[in-house]
Amino acid sequence: MSKKKKILIIVLSVILAVTAAIGVVAGMAYADFTGASRKGETVRVIIDQGSPVSVIAQRLEEAGAVDSALLFRVYAKLSKTETQYKYGVYEFKDNIGFEAIAQRLITQGAKAETVSVTIPEGTTIKDYTKNVNNKDVTIMGIGTLLSSAGVCQAEDFYAALDEVELDTELLRSIDTENTYYPLEGYLFADTYQFYFCGCKACAGDKGKDKECVSKDCANKAVARMIQRTEEVITDEMIANAKKMGYSINEMLALASIIQMESGIDTKEMPNVSAVFHNRLNDPAHFGHLGSSPTIYYDKSMKGDGRYDTQNKAIGLPPGPICSSGASAIEAAFLPTENFGYTYFVTDKDGKFYYNKNEAGHQATIKQLQNAGKWIYEYY
Repeated sequence: MSKKKKILIIVLSVILAVTAAIGVVAGMAYADFTGASRKGETVRVIIDQGSPVSVIAQRLEEAGAVDSALLFRVYAKLSKTETQYKYGVYEFKDNIGFEAIAQRLITQGAKAETVSVTIPEGTTIKDYTKNVNNKDVTIMGIGTLLSSAGVCQAEDFYAALDEVELDTELLRSIDTENTYYPLEGYLFADTYQFYFCGCKACAGDKGKDKECVSKDCANKAVARMIQRTEEVITDEMIANAKKMGYSINEMLALASIIQMESGIDTKEMPNVSAVFHNRLNDPAHFGHLGSSPTIYYDKSMKGDGRYDTQNKAIGLPPGPICSSGASAIEAAFLPTENFGYTYFVTDKDGKFYYNKNEAGHQATIKQLQNAGKWIYEYY
């Protein structure tokens, strides 16, 4: 065979291969455009208000409504519909095709129902049991609160926590190896407006739908709560933590203990903080912080005692034991200055008593017991 024929055969082979590849790509694109590549399963897509078409396309791909976010963006551009899409919660079959999806985004948006969910200060990720007046009281965790409000299923919420990448300045210091739930304490206690999922599973009718058709509701709830913590924890706070010799994880752990110990009495939080700082600064005398809420947290999470600062944990626990409010976080960074106390106790009315030594502490407890005002734990 001559050299020219060999070259001709090679060129023709390349042309045929490229043509075949183009045909395959075109076929895949057409199947995506028409929905033929999908199985007709129900998908739920949540579009936030103000989302650009790039984000909308990505949401569609994540939900399985389209195969290629890029291809849908091209379609939106060519069809001149990219600025007409509305926010909302959409549910449709995944095989309806680009044109039908676009029409739904244009005509059926802005109907998303929202629900107000309050995450009280001191709430944990999972349900928490503490002893109040010798009676065990279970306090609903964040997963239960979201599930009860119809935002998402608790199981999806817990799964969403595991998908968060801990790669921000706030999250990098989390002790992933020793914490029971790494994001405990990083979901800010606040009142939120979340989308009401509306599917039968999240509404409690699991006989109809065993699972939520979209996990996006859980992912968005987690992202929003972390974002609030990012807004509260400033760069200055992170820098101050480093100056004090603590990581942000350690400061949030301290804030959570202050939150649990102080309850709603925010004016006492700087004093409570000072007591714990004094103990941390004197490890020779106070290897254990002695915080009873850490015992209940460890037991509630079926732990091995690593958070128990009365009997096992030296210094601070591996991570926070609850979601703290802004006052507790601020108190962790700004304890009362020149506050020389290392013990405190409260009576049944929530009044705080401070002492500088164990003898004084025990004497105060005895006085409260004799007066009928002693209480080991309170809300």
